[in-house]
Amino acid sequence: MSVVGFDVGFQNSYIAVAKGGGIETVTNEFTDRCTPSVVSFGSKNRTIGNAAKNQLITNSKNTLFNFKRFHGRSFQDPVVQNEKSNVPYDLVPMKNGRAGVEVMYLDKKHEFSTEQLTAMLLTRLKETAEANIQKKVVDCVISVLATAFDPDLGGKDFDQRLVEYFCTDFKSKYKLDVKSRVRALLRLQQECEKLKKLMSSNSTDIPLNIECFMDDTDVSGKMNRAQFEELCADLIERVTVPLVAVMEQAQLQPQNISAVEVVGGATRIPAIRAKIVKFFGKDVSTTLNADEAVARGCALQCAILSPAFKVREFSITDVTPFPMSLSWSTEGDDPAGCHEVFCKNHMIPFSKVIAFYRKNPFILEVFYSDPSSLPYPEAKIGEFSVLNVSTQDDGERSKVKVKVRVNADGIVSVSSAAMIQKVRAEDHKTLAVESVEDDVCLSQQPQPLVLELCFQDKTQEKNEGDTQMSVDNENQPAPQSPPAEKEHSHSSPHALNGECRAHQPPDAKKPKMKTMHVGLPIEAKLVQQLGKEHLSTYTQLESEMILQDQREKERNNAKNAVEEHVYYYRHKLEGPYLNFLNSMDRNKFSELLARTENWLYNEGEDQEKQVYLDKLAEIQKLGTPVQERYEEAEQRPKLFEELTSRIQTYVKITENYRNGDENYTHIDAPDMEKVSRCVKDTQEWMANVRSAQDKLRHDEDPVVRSTDIRAKLQELERVCELVVTKPKPRVESPVEETTQANSTCSKKGVEDVTMEQEAGLHNGEKPMNGMDLD
Repeated sequence: MSVVGFDVGFQNSYIAVAKGGGIETVTNEFTDRCTPSVVSFGSKNRTIGNAAKNQLITNSKNTLFNFKRFHGRSFQDPVVQNEKSNVPYDLVPMKNGRAGVEVMYLDKKHEFSTEQLTAMLLTRLKETAEANIQKKVVDCVISVLATAFDPDLGGKDFDQRLVEYFCTDFKSKYKLDVKSRVRALLRLQQECEKLKKLMSSNSTDIPLNIECFMDDTDVSGKMNRAQFEELCADLIERVTVPLVAVMEQAQLQPQNISAVEVVGGATRIPAIRAKIVKFFGKDVSTTLNADEAVARGCALQCAILSPAFKVREFSITDVTPFPMSLSWSTEGDDPAGCHEVFCKNHMIPFSKVIAFYRKNPFILEVFYSDPSSLPYPEAKIGEFSVLNVSTQDDGERSKVKVKVRVNADGIVSVSSAAMIQKVRAEDHKTLAVESVEDDVCLSQQPQPLVLELCFQDKTQEKNEGDTQMSVDNENQPAPQSPPAEKEHSHSSPHALNGECRAHQPPDAKKPKMKTMHVGLPIEAKLVQQLGKEHLSTYTQLESEMILQDQREKERNNAKNAVEEHVYYYRHKLEGPYLNFLNSMDRNKFSELLARTENWLYNEGEDQEKQVYLDKLAEIQKLGTPVQERYEEAEQRPKLFEELTSRIQTYVKITENYRNGDENYTHIDAPDMEKVSRCVKDTQEWMANVRSAQDKLRHDEDPVVRSTDIRAKLQELERVCELVVTKPKPRVESPVEETTQANSTCSKKGVEDVTMEQEAGLHNGEKPMNGMDLD
């Protein structure tokens, strides 16, 4: 089972896997531990990661980066509009009003959503992980929802300050408008990122030099750490805002913190680290890899969740970063209702069951309670229509139980709904009954909203359907969430039933009622989540693009193979292959190589895969025989030497047999005759083929090939080894016979002897070992 963690970053992404008893960071096909979060589109295929970043300058209009910030935003969002001037590609509105991109792909205009771009990146990260662990990635953990944050503050914002500074500097010094040239601006951004990293470890002036920057003009500048910190003073001040927020949520003071660990590439900036040190009043720890820590943490969390891994116990509680509320449509004169279902930092996964009393279908709307705290302008999560609601048989409102759930991924939904129907026990004895209760209070007119049940689901998501709804008075929410009693003003069902019983006449006879739960269908209309139709369409498009990428990869491999063969044979014909083809064939082959090279860099620059395969076959038709003759000439003498050595070995064995060598006297004469005959035949065969081969030139096909010599060597060894390695028959010595006889004696000791030995001892004979037994 795969255990993988992905850290999808703004500029770079990291992959970590659990294996070998620990967590390892995975390297990509370029042996880099980080993969740039970049996607590039071309006339034939897409490139993702390092290869895409390499096209940032040459294919800037179709190379997409920094798109993570556009997730969940409409095209008219201020963040999108402000970012338009900072990216070289075209941002366009999608059909649903969201921000998308327009690129030229396969020589046609295509529009892609931010979700599609992220899926492309995740697909490449998944392939990289699979290549490393040699198995399919099915389950993983991806880093997304923070406890406290500033979504508009990151390493890229510090880079942008340097870009703005040098744009102004170059305009005054060189009269160059950097922002008017996309390629020049991108080159400056890359150099400013390098400069920022250098200033983290050097406080002196650091030069910035770019050759042929614009209009063949070389530009230069310089910056030191003090200037940089002054330039970014307002950004550095914003570092403390999320620190204050997280301490308030944790209800702690800085003096309560025993240790602080910093991660993230931007924490290498000395001013940021100093700000954190000042806030907590203690030095920060940097024992973790600042860039890889998040991905490694994701892999650890995946291992904790996986049943296939045993991990040291950690106390980890996932929470909802934003409070979420539920509102519902009204019925008749009922007032509009709204209830905060999950407060800020409520633990997850968690489910709550809310009871409604309705006669008709109704709509529930889930939304974030505090829109001002969101990093996105859209507070609405979705609408859930509860269908097929009807009245009871007596015309009263039906009790409808709705389960609102936040799963382990932090996604909220109305997961199920059930209508409770009351029937008399004596009239419906054959109905499937879920519970039996004294249903007296339901005849009274209740309030529209009652928080009926509240339970915490600690099981896995796959067991959710087996969870039985029950009142859980002991397992209240975690301390960070408000107690269940504070979430509604009504008494618990048990208290309500008790109160109702107190108002009943003492001699009233209540008919026993049975209740059954009838499942109700739910229609969901989600704002952010992709619908099944869109998801299916996007999945199909991604599969087609993956197939196109594979075809282009195979086409390029075929083209590269043609180029490699041209250079390989040209080099070999001038060296080791020179004598292995005649002058006519050599001239013909050289002309083919030259003609193919010229074709390759002209009309052969962009051809179909089969065209390249045909060219490759044409080269191999002339080149393979030459290569085989050369390889045969290299291998044949060595194999003949090995065969000669084996023949000499078996000849010596036959001579030793004739001379009566005791090592071979156990071999029968007919068997040894087989060895002699096989050795003689092999000698004659080798002499004939060697003689015939020596008469040929190097440019002629050989009479005997290395495969023939190997076959002859194996045949010789098969026949001869079967004979010469025949084991000798075992001959038992007298001592062994005596030992065997003695071993059959009884365990009684020396008193238990054979009859013959006993008779000999009575006649005065001594025992075999020459010792007296007195």
